[in-house]
Amino acid sequence: MTLPATAMRTPHGTILTASDEEILARLSAHRALGGAPREELEWLVAHGELRRLNSGEVVGAPGWEANELIVLLTGRITVYQSRQGSRRRVAEWHAGEVTGLYPYSRMKNGVSDVIAEVETDTFIVMRDQFDGLTRDCPEITATLVHAMVDRARMFTSTDWQDEKMMSLGKLSAGLAHELNNPASAASRSATSLTDSITQLAAASRVLEAARLNDGQLARIEAFRAACAVDATRLNPIDRSDLEEEIADWLDARAIDNASAEALVDAGVSTALLDQLAGVIQGEALAAAIRWSAAYRSACSLATDVKRATSRIYELVSAVKRFTYMDRAAVAEPFDLAAGLRDTVLLLTTKARDKSARVTLEIADDVPQIPAFGAELNQVWSNLIDNALDAIGEGGHVTVRAARKGGSVVVSVIDDGAGVPEDIKAKIFDPFFTTKPVGRGTGLGLDIVRRAVEHHRARIEFESAAGGGRTEFKVVLPTDSSRGDQQ
Repeated sequence: MTLPATAMRTPHGTILTASDEEILARLSAHRALGGAPREELEWLVAHGELRRLNSGEVVGAPGWEANELIVLLTGRITVYQSRQGSRRRVAEWHAGEVTGLYPYSRMKNGVSDVIAEVETDTFIVMRDQFDGLTRDCPEITATLVHAMVDRARMFTSTDWQDEKMMSLGKLSAGLAHELNNPASAASRSATSLTDSITQLAAASRVLEAARLNDGQLARIEAFRAACAVDATRLNPIDRSDLEEEIADWLDARAIDNASAEALVDAGVSTALLDQLAGVIQGEALAAAIRWSAAYRSACSLATDVKRATSRIYELVSAVKRFTYMDRAAVAEPFDLAAGLRDTVLLLTTKARDKSARVTLEIADDVPQIPAFGAELNQVWSNLIDNALDAIGEGGHVTVRAARKGGSVVVSVIDDGAGVPEDIKAKIFDPFFTTKPVGRGTGLGLDIVRRAVEHHRARIEFESAAGGGRTEFKVVLPTDSSRGDQQ
């Protein structure tokens, strides 16, 4: 049914001219509300109005006061939110559905951009009519309550997933940075190791052709063993002097001084070289030195590869433990201390970028507790990440865990600017954030609160006036069945 528009505009759409019977017919055909008793639909007709939204017209925006129940008769309304600098479509409402402000909703202001994607006819009921709506239209009210619950469930699921993906994205960026250094080191060492093995093989062939006696072979083996031992670290000046001294010794015997650096690393002295030269001369001496130096280099490079790959394994294992990606989503014994250590490890890059210190203070008697490990790790991640955001360059974050009676208390303390008094009551509210637009969703602490409540625990915080110390404290029962006794 096409209706003419009057000249009267509202902040959200143009009022349409229509008789009560025409409006009643359109509401009766509505998929969600059309099955309501006629008298309830007539109540709607008497207390609302038809409006037409032009294509592209803005229906709502972050901060706008929410006052209107919107019954979509034709067209489509889309909800967009800005997340991490990008604009994303998070929901869409079509003809036959109801959106906007519902009766009993606690929503005061919008948190999203809401736009009519095409020309859309709507029926609007204002907030000031809700008392009469809930009193005189019980079936319509029940339908709207169900719609509100469904919408809340949808947004909750989407918000949880988005926040988890954002957290994972930040962790992944840090992890990629942390993995790059050991991976590059392992690659460089593996390449150099190939060169050392090639030198070993070439020197071995020369020594084999020299047909040395047992005494000479024993002296070479003793020299090689000396080269395999890590030397005491030298200061730069002493190291430079020793390297120059060994290079001169090699040059004097027409031996390539490329082995000098490896010999210095092994702490070889010219006296030890003299002992070797006392029983072997010529090409055999040069080959023995190259062989020993290459052996030393190969051992050192193998150690570097082992150290680098161990670091990679440590980081990957931390991610696996942090995400519980191979574990069922059920409560099971959770190593709280390991979870805190893994979280701090995965946030190392962020701390380093701010020249921040993160101190772990975990008591020896902290027990395992029955918990959903992935959820609690998300709690630690959000709290520590927020603390790192709050501190300045060179700041300090302390993470503590200790047993207290029948509970384990985990504290995250920072020396940042603190939480202003006027927002302390709001920080756990969904979508509330003090971060710049596009950087924070306002869901981090809401997720923390819900995860803590899921474990029948509690979270509290205190922040010194004027900054200097803010502490978030999570009190977890050691036995989940006693969480309500804290």
